[in-house]
This record gives sequence, structure tokens and C-alpha cells, in this order.
Amino acid sequence: MSQSTPAQDNAQVVLATYGTYAQAQRAVDFLSDEKFPVQHLRVIGTDLRMIETITGRLTWARAAAGSAVAGMWFGLFITLLIGLFAGGPSQWAQLVIGGVAYGALFGLVFGVVSYAASGGRRDFTSTSQTVATAYEVTCTSTRSDEAAIILNRLP
Repeated sequence: MSQSTPAQDNAQVVLATYGTYAQAQRAVDFLSDEKFPVQHLRVIGTDLRMIETITGRLTWARAAAGSAVAGMWFGLFITLLIGLFAGGPSQWAQLVIGGVAYGALFGLVFGVVSYAASGGRRDFTSTSQTVATAYEVTCTSTRSDEAAIILNRLP
């Protein structure tokens, strides 16, 4: 009797390739509904691409305002942490106002200095995301035949 190695037990077989994650998710959900042990499955995104969407022009005012708001949130967070351990409820209002104000000030200064240091090399704002161009549903080789039969019944 031969024993299989862990590498053989974990070998993956591609069951199907889909153009969207939603389609791959639908296939896994169908296998789950059919009581297939889904712990043998993987969804693998292939041909990854980074997409950067430009959302606007970055100006002095926008850099200052955005950094001030971020500083306000950070100041509020730190103030609430300090407020848990220091002073009573009568001092919380002063702590919060002070923390938010100092946070906004430091954020504003940091944002303006950072923007000035960039020297105009990145005068825009953007968001980034990593997307796959295809999604493979794979299964361990020991259960792939069973999964393929069930997946062929997917409407």
C-alpha cells in the first residue's frame, strides 16, 4: 500500500475559469448547495492588474483640508483613549475640543509640508485597486472528479 505525500494531497485541479469573481462565487455556492465539501476548493484570481482611478486635482487647499480632517479624527481618537484613564466626565468636553483642535492643527501643518515637499510631482488624488482578469475555481486532486460532475449541472 503506497502512502500519498502532502504535496500530492494538496495538488489543485482547475475545474473552471470565469471572467468575474461573482461567477466563480456562484460556482462555489452551487457546489456548497450540493453538499460538496467546499474546504477542498479555492478561487484564484489570475493576471492581476493594478488600476488607479484619478479622482481629482490636488491643490494647496485640498491638501491642507484633507490633512486637517485626518488630524481631527486622529486627535479625537487619542483624546478618547486618554479620557478613559484621566479626568472625569466634567473634563471630557475640554479634552475632546483640545484634542480635535490640536489634531487639526498638526494635520494641517503636516499636510502642507508634505505637499510642498512633493514639489508638484503628484498633483492629483486617486484610488487604487488590484483586480484579476480571470478567476479559476480549483479543487484538490482527490475530489476534483466529483466536483467536476456536480459543477457540470450548474445551470
